[in-house]
Amino acid sequence: MTDRVTAQHILVEHEHEAKDIAKKIEEGASFEDMAKDFSMCPSGRDGGNLGEFGKGMMVKEFENAAFGLEVDQVSGPVQTQFGYHLIKRLA
Repeated sequence: MTDRVTAQHILVEHEHEAKDIAKKIEEGASFEDMAKDFSMCPSGRDGGNLGEFGKGMMVKEFENAAFGLEVDQVSGPVQTQFGYHLIKRLA
């Protein structure tokens, strides 16, 4: 079990938005393009890239989801106090 992950995310306000974006990604849309177009987070400009982070650096719900993903896997909507995230683990 690793203690660090590298991930991207897309942050939106509503769960239905996250589900719509997840469907587009499943159908072949680029995660990076979806982040640039729809993410409310400043990281969206960089395709949602959050870089590498360790345990305790992100809110618990986000951290649990990110560490639970396989490399290149995209999560379903993850709710935090910031909104709804789609998370893609890169490493």
